[in-house]
Amino acid sequence: MGLAGCHIPWNDPYPAGTTAKPILLRAFSAPPKHLDPVMSYSSNEWGIISQIYEPPLQYAYLKQPYTLEPLTLTRMPDVRYLNEKGQETTRDRAAFSEYTLHLRGDVRYQPHPAFLAPNRELSAERIAQLTTPYELPTGSRALTADDYAYAIKRMGVRAYQSPILDTMMAHIVGLKKYSENVSQAYEKLKETRSGGGFFDLRPYAIEGVQVVDTQTLKIRIKGVYPQFLYWLSMNFFAPIAWEVDAFYSQPGMKEKNLSLDTWPVGTGPYMLVENNPNFRMRLMPNPNFHAESYPCEASEGVSRALLDDCDQPLPRNGGVLYTLEKESVPYWNKFMQGYYDASGVSSDAFDQAVQLSSSGNIGLTPIMQEKGIRFLGGVQPTIMYFGFNMVDPVIGGLGENQRALRQAVSIALNMEEYISIFLNGRGVAAQGPLPPGIFGYEPPPVGINPFVYRWENGQLVRRSLDEARALLEKAGYANGIDPATGKPLKLYFEAVGASPDDQARLAWLRKQFAKLGIDLVIRATDYNRFQDKMRQGKGQIFMWGWNADYPDPENFLFLLYGKNGVVATGGNGVNYANYANPEFDRLFEQMQTLPNGPERLRMIRTMVHIVQQDAPWVFGFYPRALALYHHWYHNAWPNMMANNTTKYLRVDAAERVERIRQWNEPNRSALWIGLAALLGMGAGAIWLYRRRQQQRAREEGGSC
Repeated sequence: MGLAGCHIPWNDPYPAGTTAKPILLRAFSAPPKHLDPVMSYSSNEWGIISQIYEPPLQYAYLKQPYTLEPLTLTRMPDVRYLNEKGQETTRDRAAFSEYTLHLRGDVRYQPHPAFLAPNRELSAERIAQLTTPYELPTGSRALTADDYAYAIKRMGVRAYQSPILDTMMAHIVGLKKYSENVSQAYEKLKETRSGGGFFDLRPYAIEGVQVVDTQTLKIRIKGVYPQFLYWLSMNFFAPIAWEVDAFYSQPGMKEKNLSLDTWPVGTGPYMLVENNPNFRMRLMPNPNFHAESYPCEASEGVSRALLDDCDQPLPRNGGVLYTLEKESVPYWNKFMQGYYDASGVSSDAFDQAVQLSSSGNIGLTPIMQEKGIRFLGGVQPTIMYFGFNMVDPVIGGLGENQRALRQAVSIALNMEEYISIFLNGRGVAAQGPLPPGIFGYEPPPVGINPFVYRWENGQLVRRSLDEARALLEKAGYANGIDPATGKPLKLYFEAVGASPDDQARLAWLRKQFAKLGIDLVIRATDYNRFQDKMRQGKGQIFMWGWNADYPDPENFLFLLYGKNGVVATGGNGVNYANYANPEFDRLFEQMQTLPNGPERLRMIRTMVHIVQQDAPWVFGFYPRALALYHHWYHNAWPNMMANNTTKYLRVDAAERVERIRQWNEPNRSALWIGLAALLGMGAGAIWLYRRRQQQRAREEGGSC
């Protein structure tokens, strides 16, 4: 009764008072593997580290088309075009492009023990006592141009496994040579220092990276590459203080799970203060965060209500509490109870949350509307695909037989059915690697994948299973039989997750292959092991996804560029299919530096046709995003490019507390009925017990 008087709901999953704080309440479905920006490239990881780190540029939150703006810079980078002798020239004659970054002078790092010299020389005994870095005294310092240079130097150490190293070596002058030298030096250091130690990158230099002064950095790249500005908005180019590298390099730190991979250190609006990835993670505002205000400009079509916080200081909330929720049903239930501010919509909850009009438009059900829940939606600049490992002896290769096998599977995997069953229609079947909204994407009939679909009477029609079986026979597997064994061909799918939803998807997938007589064997593992397997090129068939890092076709087509293959790069590339077609690669190298226009579009059309024919992927689907959020959750906007948007969000904690109280009142009548039933059962049990005791006493008395 005392708890009820304090209005603390009986089912509150948080420590007392949590929901009354102006913090965001979020969930994550799997522990992030990497929080070190040099190697992190997964969306679940970027959702956290993008709130902590600050690359030079960011996307304007409320502007469309997507627009870059300075983040830690005083203005957008100055760009000069140079000839072979380093003399200024015109864009069309440029051998090099030089980007000059002018840093703000008011940016400081979050409090962290690395910035106090004694903490970089800790005893083994003291390190052994640590569970978090924040058990030590903390310091800070100003951001400098050296920190951005140091981040690029870390990228070049091959052992750090940056997934974009090979991509950047093709652009940043001198990075390839630097990487070869510094990687050798690192390996030698490992041999001489078995217990670890600080590998100081400050003495090493990259020809194309020049620190002019504490606030000025120059980066020289080869030729003309306009997309480089997009890269400067990504976490790979976030600053790293050498002191932090030195702090975490102390012997014994790794054994205590203390590293940049677990405890990031940045200049952004938040700092990670709790990291228990199997339960809970927590961001708190960085007390040293520089001045930044909520935007006052928005593109046409953006609700004016999103400008209510115009010019207010960021962040607009008091932090983020992330809780691990492996299952979609508990997550959804807690959202409906008010314990999460926002949620996606799982298949199980779709009918409860969403109603479709006769024209296919999405709306919310009366239940959602009564709760004041709102939604945001749209086709994402994302592709989900089934990949074939092109170095696999069975499913890979560019021979006619292997190509026919992959084309047959591409037809058999009915993505329209998948979207209907598992996504409740929230997706668009993909015809190629480029999603809507990216230059080069063309809707059917122009952009149709002719190897999987036909265009009939103004509609897209999937080719028949008979056509797929004919391709399978051409591949040498008539009726799905492997001539080497006389039994159904076995193919292997690398799976992640073991939830009921996952099992249903896998059962569906096996059924699709069975239509061709193929036996699909599921090899299940956890997400981190799956990532390792993919980087080693050991999988055969897998499902993968790609969110656009920047709104340019290069950012999708480079997933199929041969020199980005994970096997070719020793696990550092992003081409997980290990696809390598010389003609595609040649066109890619020409296309990536061209401005959007007819010539670039012609090249992209040819490239898309090549991969449609080679079929290194089953081009799965482009997801339709649908996010629900409560009435107390403000400033939500679907900027699909920006990852650092947490700072703009605001919650009305008082409203949240009141709604939670209303929605989670215990059913007292049911309680009283239950209590009465228990009391009745108890009284009956007591009566029965006494009766048995009396009966026993009479029996014993009779025997005397």
